[in-house]
Amino acid sequence: MNRSRVIILATVLALIGIAIPLSATVYLSWVRANQVEEDRLMFFAQRALERAHISFRDASLTLKQLDHASFAPCSPEHIRQMRVATITTRSVDDIGYFEDGYLKCTSTGMMVDKIALAPEQYTSQDGIRFSLTMSPVISDGRRLIGLAYNAHKALLDPVRFADIILDDDMQLAVGLSDGSLLGSVHDPDQAFIKSLVASPHAQRDDEVLHALAREGDLIAVTIEPDFRLFKQLRQELLILLPLGILMAIFTVSVVIWFSRRRLSPLGELKIAVEHKEFVLHYQPIVSLKTGACIGAEALVRWQRPDGSMTRPDLFIPLAEESGLIMQITDQVLDILVRELKPFLNANRDAHIAVNLSAQDIKSGRILPVLQQTLYGTGIDNHQIWLEATERGFMDVQAARSTIDIARTRGHAVAIDDFGTGYSSLSYLQGLPMDALKIDKSFVDTIGTDAATASVTTHIINIAKTLNLKIVAEGVETQAQADYLSARDVEYGQGWLFAKAMPANDFVAFYHKSRRQLDSDVPAS
Repeated sequence: MNRSRVIILATVLALIGIAIPLSATVYLSWVRANQVEEDRLMFFAQRALERAHISFRDASLTLKQLDHASFAPCSPEHIRQMRVATITTRSVDDIGYFEDGYLKCTSTGMMVDKIALAPEQYTSQDGIRFSLTMSPVISDGRRLIGLAYNAHKALLDPVRFADIILDDDMQLAVGLSDGSLLGSVHDPDQAFIKSLVASPHAQRDDEVLHALAREGDLIAVTIEPDFRLFKQLRQELLILLPLGILMAIFTVSVVIWFSRRRLSPLGELKIAVEHKEFVLHYQPIVSLKTGACIGAEALVRWQRPDGSMTRPDLFIPLAEESGLIMQITDQVLDILVRELKPFLNANRDAHIAVNLSAQDIKSGRILPVLQQTLYGTGIDNHQIWLEATERGFMDVQAARSTIDIARTRGHAVAIDDFGTGYSSLSYLQGLPMDALKIDKSFVDTIGTDAATASVTTHIINIAKTLNLKIVAEGVETQAQADYLSARDVEYGQGWLFAKAMPANDFVAFYHKSRRQLDSDVPAS
């Protein structure tokens, strides 16, 4: 994943990280606000239902007690009992006795006028009959509710069925299970009440909130405008929104942390290793005597998805420090075999030098990896040279073991950038090496008055004394090449001969140099 994709992904994740917690907070606040308001409405509905049941129960019990009394209808004792029941039963305003469909007497005495029994619209489960639209003379035209049991009938004020205190913006209706209204507070819409009662599952209106409680023959409905919900929502948001903001900040922080890790040099290098973004360029190594190419050093390059190249000096130290260098070395071997297998099989005298890390030299891990990589390719071990800087030989005992095994298998081993580390001579004396590579910094001093100019000659003499082949790095001028050749330095590499190049270009360069060598040899 390249840098731009990481940035895009991080941006998307950050937006999601903000949207989800905040959306969840709003949603949870909405759910909680709904629940709070529903619980509040249900509380008042249940409370009203309880009060309505008390009134209904008291009136029903009184009617049944009078019905079961043994005194004669409308006798003085009967009238007195109806009067006592009216006074002692809080929900009852008056009680009367009907005979042959007409009111014969009430708690106040015998009737003079002939009053017919009012129509009854509902009968409860225990036989109580309801007259819902009565307007008797004693009520001065006010609507009363009639409850009848056999011949007795009680009059109740509708207020008795809705006798609770509500907020000014809340409405209450108490009625029967068929939707008929018994009592109300703040005049609710009766049509809406009936629609709620008729529906098996109470539906929510777009403009109001409601709760419906049922018990036996009675129902209670509480209603309030929806702005109460939004008021409660604001309160919930004040509580939950800070938590949502903290969650969003945490999520975005994690995304930023993740992105910075992925976009850090180490993070990008890990991505490069995972996606195998490395390529090889091959810098030819030529014979200083003949000018013929005898092989090349494989130089790893980091080619990003956009095609840009990252210099080795910018990522190799980080790779070595992080331990990723070993995975990079494995990929280098794979690429080398893939690109140069036909070339090396056809040119047995050619070799490719591969740079090893200090970890590879110390652990010897690279040897079985190299053996497995070359297995079945037809490439001879002597065609793969192994190079390491002096730092790779700090642990002399471990390095000697790795070098001995490598040389036994036919690989030549060279010390790279000689003279730039520490105790170089002691390394050469203590380790079985095949070649020494003079660092470019010493080659650059040839023919100059630099204080280190004489060091190059000493390095050459040391190598000759130890019977090591010599490869001079960074040869850029003919004067440098002539100087080195005059001192029997076998090989050179540098811009004087060729820059590092892709595999196809290297193969072409190799063959061209060999043809040039053949054309320079005089015919016998």
